[in-house]
Amino acid sequence: MLTDRMTADVLDSASHLQIIANLAVGYDNFDVDTASKKGIMLTNTPDVLTEATAELTWALMLALARQIVPSHQAILANQWKAWSPDSFLATQLTGKTLGIAGLGRIGTAVARRAPAFGMSVVAWQRQDSDGSSPDGILRLNLQEFLQRSDVISLHLPLTTATRAVVNRTWFQNMKPTAFLINTARGGLIDESALKEALDRGYLKGAALDVLNEEPQGASHPLVSHPLVLATPHIGSATSETRRAMALRAATNIVAALNDETPPDLLNAAFLPKA
Repeated sequence: MLTDRMTADVLDSASHLQIIANLAVGYDNFDVDTASKKGIMLTNTPDVLTEATAELTWALMLALARQIVPSHQAILANQWKAWSPDSFLATQLTGKTLGIAGLGRIGTAVARRAPAFGMSVVAWQRQDSDGSSPDGILRLNLQEFLQRSDVISLHLPLTTATRAVVNRTWFQNMKPTAFLINTARGGLIDESALKEALDRGYLKGAALDVLNEEPQGASHPLVSHPLVLATPHIGSATSETRRAMALRAATNIVAALNDETPPDLLNAAFLPKA
């Protein structure tokens, strides 16, 4: 699982290990270089969790923008005394711009749902680029991406290059009315910079399904922040998806132990030649 750290020490102690099958798409918990040098196959579970994670992204986006959780809590606290035209005012997504950081499988699935909510879509990849693509989504350089997006949704892999890529510079260039959504990896965000940005009004709110260190509770400064909606890493948490992930991982393991190429082999190019 993504909570299992496959470090060099672990791999050095497993002299007969043939394959590590990750129950996730991301594999930042692997020491890929060491595993590849030792001839250990690495696999993940792509595709099967794309739609579930995209659905959660939109659930968080809607809940954050429309203040669903605070409104519900107000009812539970008996604070709703009467209907009024200026009570529980939130943000409408229709007519706004959705910014996708990382237009892979999940980012593309999130973008595909945007027209249903009347939102336009722009995208940013780590390598800055401009112009539209065959999918019609406008690619922007980072500064323009931050300045144009009303909602930014993170779908980047966590690597040495992307760790804490969402930093003070990001927040200082975002709209103060913008929202940030993260259903990818907590390590993408400099958490102290995010708290500072929320406190200073550099953005309107954040929804975080992932954090730098997990699990966390109410003592975490972002989990307890009034402008943050936090969930316990539930991006793929549907019964259909978790079953599909388990079967995909098992398929990879069976293939490897039968001396076949696993369908989701990640490091084929780096394994020693037979």
